[in-house]
Amino acid sequence: MTGRTLYDKLWDSHLVKQNSDGSSLIYIDRHVIHEVTSPQAFEGLRLAGRMPWRLDTNIATPDHNISTDKAERDAGVSGMADEVSRIQVQTLDDNCDLYGIKEFKINEMGQGIVHVMGPELGATMPGMTVVCGDSHTATHGALACLAHGIGTSEVEHVLATQCLVAKKMKNMRVTVNGTVGVGVTPKDVVLAIIGKIGTAGGNEHAIEFAGSVFRDMSIEGRMTVCNMAIEAGARVGMVAVDQKTIDYCEGRQFVPKGEMFDQAVAYWNTLTSDADAQFDTEVELAAEDIAPQVTWGTSPEMVSAVTASVPTLDEQPNEEKRKGLERALEYMGLEGGQAIESIHVDRVFIGSCTNSRIEDMRAAAAVAKGRQVASSVKQVLIVPGSQMVKAQAEAEGLDKIFVDAGMDWREPGCSMCLAMNADKLGAGEHCASTSNRNFEGRQGNGGRTHLMSPAMAAAAAVAGHIVDVRTFVGGDQ
Repeated sequence: MTGRTLYDKLWDSHLVKQNSDGSSLIYIDRHVIHEVTSPQAFEGLRLAGRMPWRLDTNIATPDHNISTDKAERDAGVSGMADEVSRIQVQTLDDNCDLYGIKEFKINEMGQGIVHVMGPELGATMPGMTVVCGDSHTATHGALACLAHGIGTSEVEHVLATQCLVAKKMKNMRVTVNGTVGVGVTPKDVVLAIIGKIGTAGGNEHAIEFAGSVFRDMSIEGRMTVCNMAIEAGARVGMVAVDQKTIDYCEGRQFVPKGEMFDQAVAYWNTLTSDADAQFDTEVELAAEDIAPQVTWGTSPEMVSAVTASVPTLDEQPNEEKRKGLERALEYMGLEGGQAIESIHVDRVFIGSCTNSRIEDMRAAAAVAKGRQVASSVKQVLIVPGSQMVKAQAEAEGLDKIFVDAGMDWREPGCSMCLAMNADKLGAGEHCASTSNRNFEGRQGNGGRTHLMSPAMAAAAAVAGHIVDVRTFVGGDQ
């Protein structure tokens, strides 16, 4: 018998039924719920006269629609200015109260972006299947979970049955060995991967990230990478269990204690790909080749080293891709051949389920400390990913560093990652963003998004334009 991959092991241990047509039924261990994709699911349960099958597997929190403005947040749900957002959050509260589902409500400790608060609370543990009505659920795979987003009808199905109809994916391994240079972060690593394989490169695959670079990363860094597996076309991103995984989980709210923890660890240590496991697709990158990355276009695959230039139409021999490039340059208001570092920024956003953890806050603060936001920059939003991140950052004095630099320290939520709340870009505005998507209109109608790391975004805020963060923190270009 040939060895099994991590994905194979997770799949096999949750397989309930395998059908002859290739579809399967898998068991779900953890279901995370937020205000946007759950109202219709709960309504479906009511109309069918069904109850959630296992209440203790569900946790909920509002994140997408809520304001990150302190004054509005202090007013609670009733003080939310946007009527649709208020109704969605109130509906989540009412549904969780009705069915007895544990919700971390708007200003409670524990509230936050679903993919930040779940792991922080220990609600996500190695070996689990984790689903949420949000595509970036792949984040949780950093803890060796089989985690992916689901649609609203599937949210209802999981609530009612604790199972999900799924089809097994192919296995892909992305290996990055070596040591990254100064100023190169997990965000740069995953953007470089997407730049290499494209946004369709991982289609129909579950990606396992392997190699010394990922072993050296913190768990938070691994979450950033797995979060953006979806932008590489995969539905799932994973990193195998090691001692860092176990240390991260120990002592968290939902994690078992004592003898049960020891038993869990014994199982968790099996969650690695076997030495003789076969992958359908192998991709390799060298750490030394990765520089700080910036997207210049309207897809995460439109990415370059910060020291590069915007590509020209002449460089693209493929007619279809040349048309896409032409459209992207027109939308972004850029010219082929223009230096990446010449792109000015109007606003800066540091947050999202990709880059709003304490490690990200520290990286941004290290650049901002003792410096000032450029006068040409209209706004810099610093949005912690959860109440726990906010509290820790404030205990470390990071909030004061941001405020002293002229940045806006906000309340936890999804914020400007997506145009679903009050934090939006205006038409034509360029944003240095630590989020995960740079599609047309993603951060506001006509808004222009440049994806980068928290340190790079903080440097852009200070410079007033995209700039190589290595000029701020040292290191060769």
